[in-house]
Amino acid sequence: MTASMHKKLNRVIVKHPKDAFLNQEHLNKEWKRFNYISEPDFTKAEQEYEQFLEIMNKHVENIEFLPASESVGLDSLYTHDPVKFTKNGAIILKSGKKLRQPEAEAYKNFLLEKNIPILGELSGEAAADGGDIVWLDDRTLLIGRGYRTNDEAIEQIKEMTRDLVDECIVVQLPHDQGEEECLHLMSFISIVDDNLAVVYSRLMPVFLRQLLIKRGFQLIEVPDEEYHRLGCNVLALAPRVCVMVSGNPYTKEKLVEAGATVYEYEGNEISYLGTGGPTCLTCPVVRD
Repeated sequence: MTASMHKKLNRVIVKHPKDAFLNQEHLNKEWKRFNYISEPDFTKAEQEYEQFLEIMNKHVENIEFLPASESVGLDSLYTHDPVKFTKNGAIILKSGKKLRQPEAEAYKNFLLEKNIPILGELSGEAAADGGDIVWLDDRTLLIGRGYRTNDEAIEQIKEMTRDLVDECIVVQLPHDQGEEECLHLMSFISIVDDNLAVVYSRLMPVFLRQLLIKRGFQLIEVPDEEYHRLGCNVLALAPRVCVMVSGNPYTKEKLVEAGATVYEYEGNEISYLGTGGPTCLTCPVVRD
């Protein structure tokens, strides 16, 4: 199990667009309801995903695929959000986006089937997305408090992780583009090594930026136009070995200057239109 965002990725859970998007007809019916920027092209989505998988296959030993399920929707492509892993197993979350809430149950069944340990599960009014929960290091947890993650969930997560975490830091998220748009803590920070992070500082609380600098992080600042193309959404396959959506040349160049190896995939249909970059497409189970 993992309590890291950047160590060598050994086991990951993903979902193929053929099992999330199903077909063009289904996309045509559902994309507006799920608040996509426009209707994804199913064939192109499959092609993009194969390109993404090619990169993953070279670096990740064990890739698990979530199966198609009638109970979940288009967003189930983004496997990062319904659960978060700790060293002692998964926390089953409940999304702050109502349409995504059925994903937790489908995910739980999958984990049980695969004998992947479950640490706990949110209950009652608690709601949280995996994209709001970031391991700063293996004993420090950041949790974003925004429209997708509420106070009740934060209290329950603190309780579940109390033996695993020395410090749990709550990060108040801004309103930004409003309740319907997805702003996660991971929207403006990606940790790609124990002292390197890709950030969009304009959305970051001052205390968090100061904390990162105090802890010795070098910050790669993403420009406005690349932030909107998911340039801040960078997945570490290992320390300073990264995957990002193509079309973010400045951020890529800065990563390379910092000694990182950067892989790119065309992500218009599977990432940009649904606002979910490579970190969203993957749920790291084991990193070491």
